[in-house]
Order: sequence, then structure tokens, then C-alpha cells
Amino acid sequence: MSPEELKRVLSSGLLSFPVTHFDAAGDFNEASYARHIQWLDGFGAAALFAAGGTGEFFSLRKDEVVQVVRAAKSAAQSTPILAGCGYGTAMAVELAGELQQAGADGLLLLPHYLVGASQQGLYEHVRQVCQSTDMGVVVYNRDNSILQADTLARLADTCPNLIGFKDGSGDVALVRQICVQMGERLVYIGGMPTAELYADAYNAIGVTTYSSAVFNFVPELANRFYQALRSGDQSETRRLLEEFFYPLMKIRDREPGYAVSIIKSGARLAGFDPGCVRSPLTDLRPEEEAELAELFGRFS
Repeated sequence: MSPEELKRVLSSGLLSFPVTHFDAAGDFNEASYARHIQWLDGFGAAALFAAGGTGEFFSLRKDEVVQVVRAAKSAAQSTPILAGCGYGTAMAVELAGELQQAGADGLLLLPHYLVGASQQGLYEHVRQVCQSTDMGVVVYNRDNSILQADTLARLADTCPNLIGFKDGSGDVALVRQICVQMGERLVYIGGMPTAELYADAYNAIGVTTYSSAVFNFVPELANRFYQALRSGDQSETRRLLEEFFYPLMKIRDREPGYAVSIIKSGARLAGFDPGCVRSPLTDLRPEEEAELAELFGRFS
């Protein structure tokens, strides 16, 4: 898939991040993961991000990232697979090459490791990764990796395969500036945790798609919310926010890292066995899983 083809695909519908499945020993469980991907493949997502943030990229070894992506590509019959990529520049460049060989359709460049960086440093980091691969690349503004509009414009001029901008910062003013300044050069993706909570606001400023974590366990509901958003059905988006997403948020916000943990618990409720989250994350407590089960029962 060429970068331009991937850009069109990403613009066409809802996106999602499958959780990464682990077995009882904490190792990647390819068979269980493949079964989950095959199920998700039937619900019409425009693309899936394998080994992304919800897929615990931060806790995977480099060889495991490649394994996860290869397994996703093998299991998905019709859905393009973008691979998580990141860490320091040298590691990200090396990983990008391995992910291309593994069959990934594109890259999501996650924030670099630990340190802050100047705009020139971020420019060089993204440039080197983009120029190391033929795949389309989506950059992810979040935490310690915040590209300003002028930096992103320089990168777009230098790197034809930079096709997308994903925001997890919540800086609406910056995102709006980028959408206005870059126009149709990029596809714009909402990437705040539990993206549906922010979808109305992001849609209003030009971010027309997003990655839905709840698609992992309630894909019909995720699609219903997305279609209501795109059609302007505010009564339906409001209803789903009040009845599902705000109760989900109440559980999610009890502990740091629960934005991932609650999705793994949801996948278990949907009939899959994704295993536990890896440390330093922690799983939901039994009483919280019971709350989630009650909520799931009303929407499954």
C-alpha cells in the first residue's frame, strides 16, 4: 500500500488499537491474539494499529513488536495494519525496517523515550524515521513529543511519506492551527485516551476520525457512535456518552494506566483471553471488573 493509498484509507472511517495478548507466563500469545484480530476484522474498521499504545508498545521487546505486527497482518483478511514504532531515533529507524519486512502497511511513530527535545531535535527524529522507510508514517503528538505547526510543515515538505497527524495532547488550539495550516496534506486523527469523550470537539476543528479503544470489545457500539458523530446526530452521541462512555471513564480514572487495563478487561468480557497487563500497569480490581461487566451487559 502506497503512502497516498494509506492516507485515503485512514481518512475513510473509524480506527482502533487491538490489545496485545499475553499468556499465563506473560509471553505473547499469538493464537489468542490472532483470534481477536480475526473477529475485529469483521466490523469494518478502516485500519488497525498493532502494538500501539493500547497494545502496550511500551512494554514490548523489539522482537515482540515485530511478532505482533506479523501476527496481525496474517490474521486480518481485509483491514490494513499500521505498526507502532518508537524509542530513540536509532532504535526507531531499525525497528521501522523490520516492521516493513514484517508486512506492515504503515507506521504510527509514538513519542520517543523519556527526554524532552527541541523542535529541531523532533524534526530530525521524525525525518530520519520517515526517510528510512517507504511506508506511510503517522506522527503522534503526545507527552514529551509535541510537534509545533511550523515543524510539522517542514517535515511535510521534506518527507512525502509523512501522511498523518495524530493528537493525544488535548491542545485544541495547536491542533486547530495544524489543521488550518496543513490543510489536506495530512489526515488528522484523534488520539486522546477514550477518544469518544473528545470526538465532538475534535470533529469541530477538523479532526474527522479517531482510534477507538472500546472497539476491542464493543465494536458495534463504537461504530454506532462514530456514525452518529459523522452524521451530526448529537442526540445519539450524547446518549452514548451518558449511558456508556462516562460510566466507563469513571472506572478508567481510578488508577493511572487503567485506560489500557479496562480495555483488556473488556476483551475478556467479549470472550477473549488477552491475559494481564504487563507491569508497571496493573489490572482492574475484581469489584471494578464487576462494574465493567454490568456496563458491558447493557451494550453487548
